[in-house]
Amino acid sequence: MKPIPSTFFCRPAEVVGPYLVGCRLVKRQPDGSLLWGVIVETEAYSQDDPACHGYRRRTPSNETLFGPPGRFYVYVSYGIHHCVNVVTDRDDWASGVLLRAAALPHEPERVAAGPGLLTRRFGLTRSDDTQPVTGEHDAWLAPRPASLNSPELVTTTRIGISQGKDLPLRWYLRSSRSVSRRSKGDRLPSLMQAWLPLAEVAG
Repeated sequence: MKPIPSTFFCRPAEVVGPYLVGCRLVKRQPDGSLLWGVIVETEAYSQDDPACHGYRRRTPSNETLFGPPGRFYVYVSYGIHHCVNVVTDRDDWASGVLLRAAALPHEPERVAAGPGLLTRRFGLTRSDDTQPVTGEHDAWLAPRPASLNSPELVTTTRIGISQGKDLPLRWYLRSSRSVSRRSKGDRLPSLMQAWLPLAEVAG
């Protein structure tokens, strides 16, 4: 569960986004054990995009999104649930990748199938905002395991937004049943298809 180095995040969100699919989100528990899941769905946002939180102006609530890269940006959506992003690119430029869904071994396949469900399962809140994702905090990102080095991804437009809906900036792992919403015509994989890559990761 060695963390991803900070240089990985010093690239545009649309570059980092697909590469984060297959990586692992890890959270150290109070008893020292590690809770982890494979990231199976992401979305990219940047300052020149009307759907980005930093599109209109820089404010105290979106300050983290403007850099430095390699940190968690956590916000509350509709005053109900938390969503977690990873800041990318460079200082003074709002850019981040939303972690939309994760698959956890030996847990229900839909337990983290959506941004709010993901943060709830991992216990991520506004207190994690600004914290590094590179191992200095009790939550971090680890690289793809060997079994997921070349994952088959589906590229689609983003969901749950009213602006910038036509941009193909969402990616998900085709073999996963934990994706929040599949693209039209993309059939749900069988349990065996979905379990094998995760089983190899879990060892």
